[in-house]
Amino acid sequence: MLDSLRTPMTVVGRILLALMFVLAGVGKLTNVGGTAAYMGSAGLPALPALAVLVGLIELFGGLAVASGFLARWAALGLAVFTVVASLMFHRYWSLPADQQMVQQLLFMKNMAAAGGLLILAALGPGPASLGGKSNV
Repeated sequence: MLDSLRTPMTVVGRILLALMFVLAGVGKLTNVGGTAAYMGSAGLPALPALAVLVGLIELFGGLAVASGFLARWAALGLAVFTVVASLMFHRYWSLPADQQMVQQLLFMKNMAAAGGLLILAALGPGPASLGGKSNV
């Protein structure tokens, strides 16, 4: 690996990893009613307050990962959140075979993101972060 690319690749990696959470959080916060209804369809309470809480977790967790501020804790929380949400909302194994492909793809994408978040939680945000390399 070229050492000269370490900082820009770390920053871009954090931003790309965070992007899906920031966008999902904004989407949930701008459509609280729809989010609550969707959550209700999966067996969760269809509460607007729960939809707002989830949106805020995704938005601020994503911003923390992108900026490197408290990134280890944010990454760990988002990893757990992602695995739990995937098990609840992307249950491809319980669908008929002709409906599994998209849900399996979404599930596996989320598992890959959770893996990246766990690596970030273990190793820290790296250079050019608001939290520094030893962000605990």
